[in-house]
Amino acid sequence: MQIDVVRAKKVKSILVTLPRPENDKSPYFALAEKYNLKLDFRGFIHVEGVPAKEIRKERVNFSDYSAVIFTSKNAVDHFFRVCEEMRFEVSAELKYFCISEAIALYLQKYIQYRKRKIFFGKQTAKDLEEVLKKHTKEKFLFPCSDVTNEETQKWLQDNGYDFTPAVLFRTVISDLSDLKDVFYDIIVFFSPSSVNSLFENFPDFIQNNTRIAAFGTSTQQALTDKGLILDIPAPTPAAPSMTMAVEQYIKLANK
Repeated sequence: MQIDVVRAKKVKSILVTLPRPENDKSPYFALAEKYNLKLDFRGFIHVEGVPAKEIRKERVNFSDYSAVIFTSKNAVDHFFRVCEEMRFEVSAELKYFCISEAIALYLQKYIQYRKRKIFFGKQTAKDLEEVLKKHTKEKFLFPCSDVTNEETQKWLQDNGYDFTPAVLFRTVISDLSDLKDVFYDIIVFFSPSSVNSLFENFPDFIQNNTRIAAFGTSTQQALTDKGLILDIPAPTPAAPSMTMAVEQYIKLANK
């Protein structure tokens, strides 16, 4: 990892722009303990469900679809929430296509995993290609948020899949006014929406010595578009996860 020596001051505190995990298994806790860091979690955005009656107005009829594509756990939660609100009984024949194994396993919260037709890729719609091309005749429902992943939609469109996006939840900016005078050595971002939230809450934000870490090209682009310096990008060949990239940076900065 190449780092800007001038900016590489000792790291003592990290803010992760996600809600605090429900258990202590997050790798960030291990990182904080190992390097004696102050670690805070804070969701810069939150999700609100679209009521079933609004979805009905859009004339989306779940029974018209033979398969569902899930790209996030939120999409899973809100699909089953809407099914319940609409009193729609999910067919045992429905096929589930998940963008990652973690999302596929998350389905167990709602269905008997072994008895259902579940397929998953590694991390992007393109990774699902091998599986999807055997199911070209399916009619796909694509539950998403109002700031949906255009990359996935574009890929499905370009490859001629019969799919319907259904906005089942909205991404809402959280109130961060209590962070106004708080400084962190590193702030970690995971989505363009969380970058927008920073500037909605603090239009005059000046980066100064705060190092910015960002996961994914769209998040990195959102940060550089706002004129911020990206100090810690991920994933990279040397650091496939955000925590690995942050740790590599700390090792060099805290020498």
